[in-house]
Amino acid sequence: MIQLSEKEKAVLKEVQGDLPLGPRPYAVIGEETGLSEGEVLDIVKSLMERGIIRRMGAILRHRKAGVRANAMGVWNVPEEEISRVGRLMAEDPGVTHCYHRDPVEHWPYNLYTMIHGETEEDCKQIAERLSGKTGIKGYRLLFSTREFKKESLKIF
Repeated sequence: MIQLSEKEKAVLKEVQGDLPLGPRPYAVIGEETGLSEGEVLDIVKSLMERGIIRRMGAILRHRKAGVRANAMGVWNVPEEEISRVGRLMAEDPGVTHCYHRDPVEHWPYNLYTMIHGETEEDCKQIAERLSGKTGIKGYRLLFSTREFKKESLKIF
């Protein structure tokens, strides 16, 4: 088990969500945690080097940016093909998430992708491209109709 100091936990609590807007977000985090900007940056760097923070990035609010359609693609992939197909789908620019899950009774789908487009037709075209690239014909698209919650995981 990884041991974290109280300072590390405090910094993680601040960086796991939205960073403060402004020219020096780590200085603001420092003020919130009682640390200097340099200390915050050193802790973030250490956490990344140790693999505790895997990556930091911006989250696009896709609906505000004009991406109005999204679909979960559910794919029936032979288990012996799951690594090959999963890798091909994951590297496609039209896919933002790709997961292997065990199928359940009456639901044979074991690979799940999130596809985004300006329209439902865009999502359908991406799915057709994925099907052609992988040879997987057994799939369905489940289009989102309403968003109830969307936020980053918060541990601390």
